[in-house]
Amino acid sequence: MRLLIVEDEKRLALSLARGLTAEGYAVDVVHDGREGLHQASEGTYDLVILDIMLPGLNGYRVCAALRAAGHDVPILMLTAKDGEYDEAEGLDTGADDYLTKPFSYVVLVARVKALLRRRGQGAGASPVHVHGDLKVDTAARRVFLGEDEIALTAKEFSVLEYLVLRAGEVVSKSEILEHVWDFAYDGDPNIVEVYVSTLRRKLRAGLIRTVRGAGYRLETSP
Repeated sequence: MRLLIVEDEKRLALSLARGLTAEGYAVDVVHDGREGLHQASEGTYDLVILDIMLPGLNGYRVCAALRAAGHDVPILMLTAKDGEYDEAEGLDTGADDYLTKPFSYVVLVARVKALLRRRGQGAGASPVHVHGDLKVDTAARRVFLGEDEIALTAKEFSVLEYLVLRAGEVVSKSEILEHVWDFAYDGDPNIVEVYVSTLRRKLRAGLIRTVRGAGYRLETSP
């Protein structure tokens, strides 16, 4: 899943991005309200973490503009302010949740997961995907092959999750990089091959097929 952080405190933004990336999310960061609105308007994010006090446009205006344009992406607002009026204003503009600084990182992650879970349930999407003897629970982040639970790292799970969500389709290496890492990743693109190879070892060699010159496909039959 892709998250956007709009936060002008660069040290905080970087810290949040590193932590959420370690949780298995692809995270983009911007430090300006106008750029945040532009990025969020592209419609490619599953959740936006939005500071209220921003240069360019404040968080209230960014949130209101997104809702006015019909974007229903979950928005978690952050602010150094503390007061019922501020919270009410944030929620009135269309935010889904509100967190006052300083906050616990553990609480932020819990709020993020709750909003993403609520969004999935609202869309009628099942968090459990079954393909033959492979079962992937995207809410609990657990994977089973037959009766056995398979332990995966956060990034391994994210690669598998993306392939599962597009089961039967050919998914290119660049698409995996974009959705599991982020658009700013400038490392070796062959990192995808490393993770696919690990997944094959942990699961089953024939589960993820290589389509030469095109990408990978998760087979839907056992």
